[in-house]
Amino acid sequence: MTNSREGIGGYLHSIRKVRLDPIDWRILEELQRDARLSSAELGRRVHLSAPAVAARVGRLEDAGVITGYRADLSLAALGLDVVAFVRVRSETSVHRALLAALESRREVLECHHVTGEDCFIVKVATASLAHLEEVVAELARFGSTTTSIVFSTAIARRTLTASDP
Repeated sequence: MTNSREGIGGYLHSIRKVRLDPIDWRILEELQRDARLSSAELGRRVHLSAPAVAARVGRLEDAGVITGYRADLSLAALGLDVVAFVRVRSETSVHRALLAALESRREVLECHHVTGEDCFIVKVATASLAHLEEVVAELARFGSTTTSIVFSTAIARRTLTASDP
């Protein structure tokens, strides 16, 4: 079943419900831990042949369950020592301009359109507090902002498992 709707900024959002068996979930768990596993190694871990694993991974990609593969980077090693969440409250009329500004800033790691008093929550990484101040000043052109600086990250990324909702 597929439900589609037009999202903020004209992006198309799709929600799919896919039935996954226990082997699919084991494949997904292993790939979340290490997306660079070869089909042979992944097959060994889930007790399938390499071709059978490759076919399942392809099916999971085609169904939109696996949406991509990436490398996790150390922000600190890249000199981006300040991570913050900036909440932006703005008028609907400026949302497209705000999104365009966010897309042009390499400091912006994530942007979420949210419910409540704020419109967006933006995750940014900068080299210094002065740099963060520049980014927040630009975002303030579109509405009011509230900034929370990250001291530490207790859970960086959780592996989804079959028992998760």
